[in-house]
Amino acid sequence: MSFGGRLSVVLGLFVVAAGLAVWAVVGFMLPTTPTVDFTAAQPSGAPVDLTVQTVGTIGFGAHPTWVSYLVKNPNGQWVHSTVWKVPAHTRINLTIEQYDSGSPLRNQQWGLVAGTTGGVATLNGKPIALYDSNSGNGVGHTFSIPTLGISVPLVGITGDDKNPCSQAPCTTNFDHNVIKVSFVTPGPGEYPWQCYVPCGLGFLYGNGGPMSTLGYMGGFLDVTA
Repeated sequence: MSFGGRLSVVLGLFVVAAGLAVWAVVGFMLPTTPTVDFTAAQPSGAPVDLTVQTVGTIGFGAHPTWVSYLVKNPNGQWVHSTVWKVPAHTRINLTIEQYDSGSPLRNQQWGLVAGTTGGVATLNGKPIALYDSNSGNGVGHTFSIPTLGISVPLVGITGDDKNPCSQAPCTTNFDHNVIKVSFVTPGPGEYPWQCYVPCGLGFLYGNGGPMSTLGYMGGFLDVTA
């Protein structure tokens, strides 16, 4: 190949590389999910009541068939967001409305409640420290913050339930389980959280799609001073 040909190839590769770099930077800088702020009107030192729901089908947006989380903002409106701004060194009272079905866990470790106040959760009002997914309804998802050692199994509804929710946001008139836990936030920082139960239907081993997408089955606790 002549010098001119080689130069053309190099320049072409450089343009492609530069284009990919620009795409990556722009994609990183653009917000992919809104941040819901629980600090603006929060009295200093008061606990934060945080309510979220998990749904089997979001029903709208770019991926209407995907499983997802939603959060109730301080005004009581459901928002499709997994980035939540909360104050540091504060008790978080987390309520999770679980509308999705479940299945036996591939790793029973994810049935263990960890890192919460007292090391327990309540499932429909009853305390649990470990859920055996092989003998119950199965676990649909987990709420896990690995850097804080927090993990909570979200027990699914049964296949016999007659009134499942098919599109978010779901109301409590539909079949669901209620899981409640409390924990205390650490110092300021961004703490990633995610689901550890493979639930990306149609993706290899269930680990793609919503499992690896911010705004669906993973997000951040934005802890501020």
